[in-house]
Amino acid sequence: MRSELFGTLPDGTAVHRWILERGGVRVRVLTYGGIVQSAEVPDRCGQVASVALGFDGLDGYLSHPGPYFGALVGRYANRIAGGAFTLDGRTHRLARNDGPNGLHGGERGFDKHVWEAEPAGDHGVRLSRVSPDGEEGYPGRLVVSATYALDAAGALSIAYEATTDAPTVVNLTNHTYWNLAGARSGSALGHEVRITASRITPTDGAGIPTGAYEDVAGTRFDFRAARPVGPGLDHNYVLDKGVTARPVEVAALRDPASGRALTVATTEPGLQLYTADHFPADLPFGPGGGVALETQRFPDSPNRPRFPSAVLRPDEVYRSETVYGFSVR
Repeated sequence: MRSELFGTLPDGTAVHRWILERGGVRVRVLTYGGIVQSAEVPDRCGQVASVALGFDGLDGYLSHPGPYFGALVGRYANRIAGGAFTLDGRTHRLARNDGPNGLHGGERGFDKHVWEAEPAGDHGVRLSRVSPDGEEGYPGRLVVSATYALDAAGALSIAYEATTDAPTVVNLTNHTYWNLAGARSGSALGHEVRITASRITPTDGAGIPTGAYEDVAGTRFDFRAARPVGPGLDHNYVLDKGVTARPVEVAALRDPASGRALTVATTEPGLQLYTADHFPADLPFGPGGGVALETQRFPDSPNRPRFPSAVLRPDEVYRSETVYGFSVR
């Protein structure tokens, strides 16, 4: 494990890159936005390539913030309807950066801040920051950390932790796009996907959940058995396991051509499957260039009492962990 200067923001703030290596896997993590810049793994022939979409330099991330390439997303990942929610009788109005709705923490969410970094053991890095009360409209001073680490087999874990001094909502995730054929190899559509979920939360035309649950049986959303993924997917899957104290495997992605495979284990109750159909034309990745598997609380949970709660109170600790395992099949 080592760190190096990656670049400098326009205001002069230095951005560092931490390089983690273990179990035949090399992962690069930026202090800017907690971004997973690359994840290098071998294919069935031993050829190594990065399977995480990212840019070679800082300018790429500054010029293209919208797709959230590899970023740590918060204070609330995904959408909040109308950019507002009510908690304990008080309405909080958020930044609206997705039409009338709030998305991924607002105009300057966690993905656009430089995080403090320190080693976490021999094969990890702990990123931390303080999100002040009122940042992007969210209540409470949130002390938050995310620890990225590789285990002996090369699996990448991201463990999130947060505390607050006032009631608030928290939903953190990582927004890496995966292409197991190689980050710039073309479309990832056709990768085989498996998700252990019998239901989704259907949405309206703005991507906001209706509040209902919909069975996937007999629909294009059914990935309970592995099958090729197609375009037009940006949906939250209701994981059969629910919330768990420790990560449980819930999804898998595989590229038949290279043999590379990815598993996702999480403590969270939801997973957003996004096939990236709308990348800007000036990117080096075309439509469908990567598949995002974002572990999460459900979109708009603060406004949906039926959904698993995302509320954090001062006497509680928010903990969430997701593990990405790499293999060849």
